[in-house]
Amino acid sequence: MTTTTPWWRDAVVYEVYPRSFSDASGDGEGDLEGLRRRLPYLSGLGVDALWLTPFYTSPLADGGYDVADYRDVDPRFGTLADFDALVADAHRLGLRIIIDIVPNHTSSAHPWFSEAVRTGEGRERYHFRDGETAPNDWRSNFGGPAWSRTPDGQWYLHLYTPDQPDLNWHHPEVREEFESVLRFWLDRDVDGFRIDVAAGLFKHPDLPDLGALGTHAPGSPMYGRPEVHEIYRNWRSILDSYPGERMAVGEVWTESPEDLALYVRPDELHQAFQFHLLLAPWSARAFRETVQTCLDSPSGRAPTWVLSNHDVIRHRSRYGAEERSRSALMFILALPGSAYLYQGEELGLPEVFDLPDEARQDPIFFQGKGIGRDGCRVPLPWSGTQQPYGFTTGKPWLPQPSDWGRLTVEAQERDPSSMLSFYRRALALRRTLRGTLPPTLEWQEWPHPEVLAFRRGDLVCAVNFGEEPVEFQGDVLLASGPVAEGRIAGGGAVWLRS
Repeated sequence: MTTTTPWWRDAVVYEVYPRSFSDASGDGEGDLEGLRRRLPYLSGLGVDALWLTPFYTSPLADGGYDVADYRDVDPRFGTLADFDALVADAHRLGLRIIIDIVPNHTSSAHPWFSEAVRTGEGRERYHFRDGETAPNDWRSNFGGPAWSRTPDGQWYLHLYTPDQPDLNWHHPEVREEFESVLRFWLDRDVDGFRIDVAAGLFKHPDLPDLGALGTHAPGSPMYGRPEVHEIYRNWRSILDSYPGERMAVGEVWTESPEDLALYVRPDELHQAFQFHLLLAPWSARAFRETVQTCLDSPSGRAPTWVLSNHDVIRHRSRYGAEERSRSALMFILALPGSAYLYQGEELGLPEVFDLPDEARQDPIFFQGKGIGRDGCRVPLPWSGTQQPYGFTTGKPWLPQPSDWGRLTVEAQERDPSSMLSFYRRALALRRTLRGTLPPTLEWQEWPHPEVLAFRRGDLVCAVNFGEEPVEFQGDVLLASGPVAEGRIAGGGAVWLRS
């Protein structure tokens, strides 16, 4: 008997940050209609699914992760009709749609919290406490205390900005509300959900001091509470009740692979992000250890591989060279499992470090915990030689660098050696090979210690993490750059047919 591999298990998913993708209205901010018009581009790129970061009604205190209405589209992004048209067009092109769900906290503008502050009604849905001082020593992830006060003197918990009060998941109305929200979007034909702060829903009911205990350590009162697994079992049953292999992937930060594996048990989430490559240095040993640790753990049954996203410095800048960026892509595309790409990495976009302070909007910057994440959220360049590079007819909400004319989609489509052309070739080849490769890999010994190589069936992927060219033998299916005299350039990679 043959079995069909679920689509999400080896999909290539493209993360869209809608505010920075494409603007159809001309107000300087990306929107759903702009994304819908660019769907042929994404289909031609060769991805299988799109993950949309939040487009819900929001004051945008934290880039949309402060949700005021979970059942509507923020007017700056469009309407529910625009969303429905986007989903329908995406499905016609063979693209699945995954949307963000933000269950750890709401916006302070959410009707629940507004009513709680105004009248005191419904405060049990959040974490409110009395006292002359903050209830405990918890700190916000964005800097500063995790507690703020309402005008009547009560404290409320927020693990992120004060505009993002944490929900009390011990309260049954919170559970019922989010089950209803899931069904609302599933009924609109979404294919899955990316769950924000997936390990953070429950806090220890006594809200004890953290003390010397690590934030994500076993037994932490802030994250990874065992009660969360009941929620995801309920969500899994909802997803399974809909046709078409609906799925959920969790943003789960843990301190051990064993903890991560708890979230992807057969009756819970389908996937949890493997973030460790985001943290790994450019090193053969680090990449091998990261991958092997994942594959050895129970969570390795459905691995996910990520190089960049909306929260981290783009890997083009982290690795310091375009050749390394291409090689890293080849590495993750050859691994078993799924790959999540971030918008603009197919153009080789670097991190924008020199945004003027007055342009920055990330709360991390304003709370003094660094320059923040605006540098990876700068709007995409589509065409032309100067700002706004076809992104909008207005003024982009974040300024674009003056030298991005060479990185536009228009410029790169004319160049067969461009990063965009390379991504299209790599994704097309992966799609061709996908059904022929086993779900396991074998590491290959190489004479040079800076080369990391593995085999999957007839495919060998070899990455040269060193600076000097290294010889190889075999028929080249794909290379990160020109292959001269049977050598992999420093920082380069090849796919070989063995």
